[in-house]
Amino acid sequence: MPKKLQIAVLPGDGTGPEVVREALKVLEAVARLEGFSYEAESFDFGGDRFLKSGYIIDDADIEQLRSNFDAILLGAVGHPDVKPGILEKGLLLRLRFALDQYINLRPVKLYPGVDCPLKDKGPDDVNFDVIRENTEDLYCGNGGILRKDTPNEVSTQEMIATRFGVERCLRYAFEFCRRKKAEGTGRGHLTLVHKTNVLTYCGDTWFRAFEQIGQADYPDIERDYNHIDAACMWFVKNPEYYDTIVVPNMFGDIITDLGAMIQGGMGIAAGGNINPDPGGTSMYEPIGGSAPKYTGKNVINPLATIAALAMLLQNSGQRSAGDRVEQAIRATTPRLKSMAAGRMGHSTSEVGDMVVGAL
Repeated sequence: MPKKLQIAVLPGDGTGPEVVREALKVLEAVARLEGFSYEAESFDFGGDRFLKSGYIIDDADIEQLRSNFDAILLGAVGHPDVKPGILEKGLLLRLRFALDQYINLRPVKLYPGVDCPLKDKGPDDVNFDVIRENTEDLYCGNGGILRKDTPNEVSTQEMIATRFGVERCLRYAFEFCRRKKAEGTGRGHLTLVHKTNVLTYCGDTWFRAFEQIGQADYPDIERDYNHIDAACMWFVKNPEYYDTIVVPNMFGDIITDLGAMIQGGMGIAAGGNINPDPGGTSMYEPIGGSAPKYTGKNVINPLATIAALAMLLQNSGQRSAGDRVEQAIRATTPRLKSMAAGRMGHSTSEVGDMVVGAL
């Protein structure tokens, strides 16, 4: 008998609960259509909990997520009464590191009917995947401040690249690229993005590992390299050049937000923080924030969260169901006037109903 899918739901702050509600509506419908079972349990990790209790998430909470759940669906993080950075570092980064979610997967797909800010570019041009290393680099937090608040203040922040961390990310990217090629959804073209001409230590580790692994184990995958600044230019000028990209944490954070904009904005972009190892617990989320000014108005776009649900299913043993949700999104986007909150021509709940109807 197939294993029941165990999902932890973190609605979060602001409009998070509203978009999660629509994703769960879609989950219920697709589970019925595809014939799989699941359990979804909700947790209150977020701004309100922090304001009431003084803490966001503790070790026991994390162990519960690790031991009892296959995946996490996150709505949004960000509360107007909580200082910026507290929730992001205390929840998002803590979960990424504690659950060893060392892959950040960001599909950059322009759905049908979605306006692209790039001239003469359509869905066939904006269709690639960015694989970002998710647990090293500047996000490790190594560094400090010397002689703070004096004219002689010195700040340091260390960029960290371990061969272990780099290699496991690269191997995931090569395998991902190979699978896309086999399925006919990719060209077998993998681009490493870094800044090797300036970051001559960390960049060298990434580039050598990329070349050595590719030559030895993936001769069927075409390798390419871009400096980060060149990649940003090509994203705008010729996004169709890309198939699969692999990139370290900090640079990946930058180019994936640029990717979100060329695919139509934060209302449609989704991502996954993935631990692909056996028994790993991964977390899927919309890329946009909590949008507190729209809270309770039923005008926020839920499609990014529904797309995050599709990714969750695709990576949690329910590939057919995830693909079905993605196709339903494709059938829905041409019916919306805009991806922006309040300008869709439909309410949040109506858009969720449209996706369910398209399943």
